Amino acid sequence: MSDTKYYDVVVIGAGPAGMTAATYASRANLSVVMLDQGIYGGQMNNTAEVENYPGFDNIMGPELAEKMYSSSTKFGAEYAFGTVENIEVETGSKIVHTDSGDYETKAIIIATGSEHTHLGVDGEETYQGKGVSYCSVCDGAFFKDENVVVVGGGDSAIEEGLYLTNLAKSVTVLHRRDTLRAQQIIQDRAFNNEKMAFKWHTEVVEITGDEDKMTGINVIDNQTNDVTHIDASGIFIYVGLKANTQAFEKLGITDQDGWIITDNKMQTKIPGVFAVGDVRAKDLRQITTAVGDGGIAGQGVYNYISNLNASIEETA
Repeated sequence: MSDTKYYDVVVIGAGPAGMTAATYASRANLSVVMLDQGIYGGQMNNTAEVENYPGFDNIMGPELAEKMYSSSTKFGAEYAFGTVENIEVETGSKIVHTDSGDYETKAIIIATGSEHTHLGVDGEETYQGKGVSYCSVCDGAFFKDENVVVVGGGDSAIEEGLYLTNLAKSVTVLHRRDTLRAQQIIQDRAFNNEKMAFKWHTEVVEITGDEDKMTGINVIDNQTNDVTHIDASGIFIYVGLKANTQAFEKLGITDQDGWIITDNKMQTKIPGVFAVGDVRAKDLRQITTAVGDGGIAGQGVYNYISNLNASIEETA
């Protein structure tokens, strides 16, 4: 096709993992393009302040994204808009089909990340970064000695709630059922923690606040339909996390929940197809872990392409 572009490496996604991978691959003198359907930086652009990234006491998420982007393009890596529709994998060559054209490449690094499931209630988007959070490790320090609520009943919700008890004045867990889904050992710790309280059969219907920040939530008892208000400085939402892997389903590289499975070199079961960052099946999803994944994959594609070129020369 006339609009097909050729690169040694195509990085799908330009968050911290993708940009780090592009940095390492381009430093190895490989031609690299980063594809993203939005602005580079990923979820860092939705993070008001980052306080747990080495080298910075405090930095705005978008500012950190700019710094990473500058590093990722310093050695020639390019950036392009495009939504990936599907991938064709052939021996020694791969085609990435996007809504803006095709890319032929020797190696692919998938760095499409994941998305938190939202409640979809009034005020959720308005106060995101102003009290609404989906990551206690990222934002918990902003709520020291404040009253916060956690929504959810699984492992993540209860573990994050326990983490918040080290910082917040109180943590109230809201669950739409009357029993938790978290592992029993985690439940026991939560029920024995004097700073944690539980409201059962409770669902959030609205997040309220002033111009600068949230101040509370309106909730409904799903058995009595009574609506009440809870004063809170923050709400941490854990009702699900979804991997952005729809375009890769036919490759057979995901687990039953949609997360991409890799080895410790970030290599999937398809030679030359790597995955990094939040899209991987992993426990901790942070900027730091994404950067680590990206560095490993960036070196990995260099090794893969070097071996591929050597094999081609031997058979020529």
